[in-house]
Amino acid sequence: MKRLLVVAALGVAAWFLPYGLDSYAIHVVNVILIFAILAIGLGLVMGIAGQVNLSQVAFFGVGAYATAILTTHSGMGFWVAGVLAILATVLMGLVIGTPALRVQSHYLGIVTLGLALAFTNWVTNASLSGGAEGISGITAPTLPGVDLSSEYIYYYLELIVFAVVLGFGLFVVRTALGRRMRAMRDDALAAGALGAEVPMLRMTAFMLASVYGGVAGVLYAGLIRYVAPESFNIANMFLLLAMVIIGGRQSLIGCVVGAVSLALVRELLVDHPTIAQLAYGSVVVLVVVFAPTGLAGLPRRFRAYLDHRRGTRGTAAQLRPFQPYEPEAVSRSTQDQLLRVEGVTKQFRGLKALDDVSLTVSTGEIRGIVGPNGSGKTTLFNVISGLYKPTSGRVIFRGADMTGRAPYRLARAGMARTFQNLRLFGDLTVEENLLVALDRWSTLSAWRYALRPLSVLRRDRALRRSAAEVLERYGLTEFASLAPKSLPYGIQRRVEIARAVAADPALLLLDEPAAGLNGEEVRQLAEIVRSIRDSGRTVIIIEHNMGLVMSLCEQITVLAGGRVIASGTPAEVAVEPAVIEAYLGDSMNTDDLPVPSAGEATR
Repeated sequence: MKRLLVVAALGVAAWFLPYGLDSYAIHVVNVILIFAILAIGLGLVMGIAGQVNLSQVAFFGVGAYATAILTTHSGMGFWVAGVLAILATVLMGLVIGTPALRVQSHYLGIVTLGLALAFTNWVTNASLSGGAEGISGITAPTLPGVDLSSEYIYYYLELIVFAVVLGFGLFVVRTALGRRMRAMRDDALAAGALGAEVPMLRMTAFMLASVYGGVAGVLYAGLIRYVAPESFNIANMFLLLAMVIIGGRQSLIGCVVGAVSLALVRELLVDHPTIAQLAYGSVVVLVVVFAPTGLAGLPRRFRAYLDHRRGTRGTAAQLRPFQPYEPEAVSRSTQDQLLRVEGVTKQFRGLKALDDVSLTVSTGEIRGIVGPNGSGKTTLFNVISGLYKPTSGRVIFRGADMTGRAPYRLARAGMARTFQNLRLFGDLTVEENLLVALDRWSTLSAWRYALRPLSVLRRDRALRRSAAEVLERYGLTEFASLAPKSLPYGIQRRVEIARAVAADPALLLLDEPAAGLNGEEVRQLAEIVRSIRDSGRTVIIIEHNMGLVMSLCEQITVLAGGRVIASGTPAEVAVEPAVIEAYLGDSMNTDDLPVPSAGEATR
């Protein structure tokens, strides 16, 4: 309620703002609104999706120049030209987004900056764009009964468009598409392992940024009715980048605040351009070093500081007991092979991490993978789950050859995994981590955001109900709104397992889930894994805790030096001479291995 009152107050203030401004001031405000729209687009691609984009000003230019060319050269009406200009910008967004499929980080920044420079060079020299002199005489936008040639009236057009695009951006960020983009930003490997289509998400992020750039360009052409290369140069690109960084790139509201603040500072320093550039650079450096979340993150940092001073940092919530799944009858026939690894070899230059590894896992089985450090256990998981492509050999999953398939394709085929080192999405809440796993919609369904937003909202509510059930089952309800990184290690491990199971896999890969857990937490882990198997899923577990492996697993495969040296029941493996020598050492004997009873091995 309080938030709605604040929004309403800001809306009323914005609506009546022109009544207190002169003609020059209203022009400045109109330009600020256009830069705010640009900043929202840049915030979506950089802050939300984590894609370095230094070509936002090029999208801006394409929208403005396409509108100018179509109205002056082709005689089109402003609105028809504007729609076509936005479509042209989207096409450019797809072109500029293509390198994101191959390169990331500063390499992507260099590529996008190069494309922005290429655009500036083209408009400066091409006769179609008017060269250095630009294009003047752009047709003014018209609406029945509305005089948009007045900048006071034009302000209301911009304000309505700004409200729409900001609302749409917030809608994206707070629903499934935005969560997947934020998950990709935090950890692209983990997001892919949960079924997030990372390549499509990257392209979607650039496409969204291009739409915002195109809309801003069309509005700019209608406002100024003149375009020239200096409006779309690299200096303006870095000004826009500074706006997003200072405001807070992970918050669209922060991006708007940064755009307004820096635009006003620029206006105050308009007669001192050198000082202005130094000021922008200094502030950006200070923000990056001392407030990496920008102005938008200051309230949260301040609250965390107060909590720390009061000694209330963290949570007193208690982890509730795990609620077992209802047992499900599963065929245990040896003919029902869920996973088959055939002669897999993985070589890293001169190092052979896996050497002709083969194994078969049946439906409903708990399979243990053990071996000394460096034996290739995690490498095998990485090959099975698609993170590595094997040098030779095949991975057959559910009867289909999945060798070298992308992790998100394997996840959507029914495979999920945890990681040796926790890979939770640290900037998402526990509930949002689960929501990413529960969401099985294809990224191609993003068109629903524009054409069927109500269906998106309905589905998001359904996902939240499912997430609430998972939280309740794993005893995590008290932690739903907290960031995983603020939780104790044992709870984070449980969150990761809950997230992997939330993806509804047929095969669950657990990479050292007991690492760092105390005795009681290991006992609870064994209970959870058995219940997961009893629910109809197959589990493969890498673990160094031999007591857990021997009591939990029905079949064990032992690796050493990248090769399989033994495979069988816990009792058989425990007395295998090769296992004793390679895994325990020559000085050990079979009495040191906890050999389970028949009941323990099969329960």
